[in-house]
Amino acid sequence: MRLHLVNPNTTASMTAKIAAAARATALPGTVIDARQPTMGPVSIEGYYDEAFAVPGMLGCIREADRDGADAHIIACFDDTGLEAARTAAKAPVIGIGEAAFHMASLIAARFAVVTTLSVSIVPIEHNLRKYGLAERCARVRAAEVPVLALEERNVEALGKISAEIAAAIRDDRAEAIVLGCAGMADLAAELAGKHGLPVVDGVAAAVTLSEGLVRLGLKTSRLGPYAAPRAKTYAGLLSPFQP
Repeated sequence: MRLHLVNPNTTASMTAKIAAAARATALPGTVIDARQPTMGPVSIEGYYDEAFAVPGMLGCIREADRDGADAHIIACFDDTGLEAARTAAKAPVIGIGEAAFHMASLIAARFAVVTTLSVSIVPIEHNLRKYGLAERCARVRAAEVPVLALEERNVEALGKISAEIAAAIRDDRAEAIVLGCAGMADLAAELAGKHGLPVVDGVAAAVTLSEGLVRLGLKTSRLGPYAAPRAKTYAGLLSPFQP
């Protein structure tokens, strides 16, 4: 099967890192097609960045659909543009945030999220409520690490993330940790070993769930809000995105 992994920001090196994590998890025979848009922010840190990342990301999804993708994975923990992507894509779409939350809920009564910056806390809390998992999350914590600091192994960044995990176990009674950024994908196993509890990486979770959807032949329902968008004219710079 062919899974399309889209990094909604424009940083190619981060796309390569996320793709490597996805390929390490994927089943034999699963092809990971990783892309990022050519327009938009270099990283997504808050609502403003998110808004300008969506058009380019949707363009990548449209191209991947044409290339025969069996499923799409949005590799941003805020699940940037997830709802719009599900209406537009022919194949099913999974966000790494939603995937990680659901996976954590299967292995722990209470989990905590450790993300990058505090500006992401409220969007993540909003998504937890939307997905019906807010009561299962003990707390969303921020390590105050910029997204692009995770491109390479950064000892200081790793230390801050590890400290928040220790605090989540001690103060929040967390039984599992969800890593709240695609750029943390390569840290999960190390942090799980250090702290002695399950650490869920959203990229790996999304790959596994996407493979399951494809194997079961399940696709996005078109009977409700994920119905295909109605044909209409889009003006100006957005004209290429009209349905």
